[in-house]
Amino acid sequence: RVQLSDSGGGSVQVGGSLRLSCMYSTEPYSRMAWFRQPSGKEREGVATIYRTGATYYADSVKGRFTISQDKAKNTLYLEMLDLKSEDTAIYYCAATDVLLPTAHFFRPAKYDYWGQGTQVTVSS
Repeated sequence: RVQLSDSGGGSVQVGGSLRLSCMYSTEPYSRMAWFRQPSGKEREGVATIYRTGATYYADSVKGRFTISQDKAKNTLYLEMLDLKSEDTAIYYCAATDVLLPTAHFFRPAKYDYWGQGTQVTVSS
């Protein structure tokens, strides 16, 4: 069973940057991802990385966010640059042992393991 603990959220101004971290107990067989959930809205996928290092991003964050993994430290990262007010949300790391088709990369129900969430607030 994979245990996840995410951290690194905070309050920044528009245009600022943050790096989120997610420590995991053991590497999942398939992939890890970052999701976010704005207040009153559904959880949405942001970025995902396969165990080989292949990455995939939501259109809304392409060019601004980077997902990466340090396997020696059992840590997943999300580097967020040029933050916008619409990036405000609780961010969650997630993991799955199941091989997913691209169409399922950002379906929360396909992920079995979740961090507790970390709040990111972007203000102008």
